[in-house]
Amino acid sequence: MMKKLLSACLLSSALLVGCGESNEADVEGCEHLTEGPSVPVTASTSTSGGSAVSNDHKRYDITLPAGSGGNVGSVSFSVSEATDYVFFLGADVPLKVTSSSGQEVAFEASATSSKECAEIKGRHVAPLQVGTYSLTLGPTSQSTVSLVIEESGAGHEH
Repeated sequence: MMKKLLSACLLSSALLVGCGESNEADVEGCEHLTEGPSVPVTASTSTSGGSAVSNDHKRYDITLPAGSGGNVGSVSFSVSEATDYVFFLGADVPLKVTSSSGQEVAFEASATSSKECAEIKGRHVAPLQVGTYSLTLGPTSQSTVSLVIEESGAGHEH
């Protein structure tokens, strides 16, 4: 009985730490989503060669070109450290992450809100390896979408 209680307590502590990490990432993402600094970029109509975005504590205000089914466009994201990344969006817009070899990356988690921040309308966590990825936003009626990228856990300094 005592071992079961101890195991339950340890598991509970581990879950709380994990939740704390995502909350920290959400707080960090929210801060940059609402306060910037902001960088305007224009998405490309192709999945390669788009403007570059980064996980550099900035909000990217991405202008999406008009497409046949709505506004849609791609930007590039270079990953220098293999880890989980959280993509925060200021609008509920479809997001697809594709590797340079054309493989779509499956999200570990996705949500259209965050209890930490009402401005977060999209939150997607993706495990990424070192390399360059294409981030495709849309189709949507939105002509501009705000994006902030954080490492999961946000255990890093500004």
